[in-house]
Amino acid sequence: MGVADRLDLTLRLVQGSDRVSVSELAHRLGVSEMTVRRDLDALERQGLVRRVHGGAVATRTREEEAAFSTRRAWQPATKDRLGAAVAALVEPGSRVLLDAGTTTVHVAEHLAGRAPLTVAVLSLQAAAALADRPGIELLIVGGRSRPGERSLVGPLALRTLEALVFDCFVLSIGGVHAEHGWSEFSLDDAAVKQAGLRQAARTVAVADATKLGVRAFTRVAPLDAVGSFVTDAAAADDATHPSGPQTLDALRDAGVDVHLA
Repeated sequence: MGVADRLDLTLRLVQGSDRVSVSELAHRLGVSEMTVRRDLDALERQGLVRRVHGGAVATRTREEEAAFSTRRAWQPATKDRLGAAVAALVEPGSRVLLDAGTTTVHVAEHLAGRAPLTVAVLSLQAAAALADRPGIELLIVGGRSRPGERSLVGPLALRTLEALVFDCFVLSIGGVHAEHGWSEFSLDDAAVKQAGLRQAARTVAVADATKLGVRAFTRVAPLDAVGSFVTDAAAADDATHPSGPQTLDALRDAGVDVHLA
């Protein structure tokens, strides 16, 4: 496990408990307690955890999100694998709506290899990744740019989506839960995602394994609103992702085609 992956998982484990000890983290991650202490120190410097005697507590709850600039550095190799797997599900010649998020920037980079495509993007980062790519007709959905995220939201974005139809919506999601379904941290982002679901013939959702079992602030849709879900293989490991296997089973029971990258 790379350092960025380990930091991400450490943060999720801390966020998933009221308090977690250094020894427990070392056992769950398969590393030394010294390594855990260094990682917790690094997360504390970013303001994401607070060190307490023998362990750490989160400075934000699971229902709050870290900023895009912070999350982008987490799990880059995993997100690139997810991006490639999602792009492989997109047929050349399709009209694609690409959601905002750190993982969908990687999807955007791999979509260039699936040209020709018409791609409407919901984030400025994805727009930059696809600009001037041969065979890509790029549409930037209008709207307000959310500070810190650069996702495009608000009434203008919603009106634009209502005027368009898509073959495929690539949905990035903050949480997927066996009972709560697909959920998001921001009301504005959730509204745009709901519009995208309505306007697309099919939806491919993507999220890394840390999102499984998470109930974010606002519900976007039930599990069966999505046709395919791409996540990393760690989602099937209940040692590091206790809610992963249960959530994957619920998705399959709901008729969602699950892909582990």
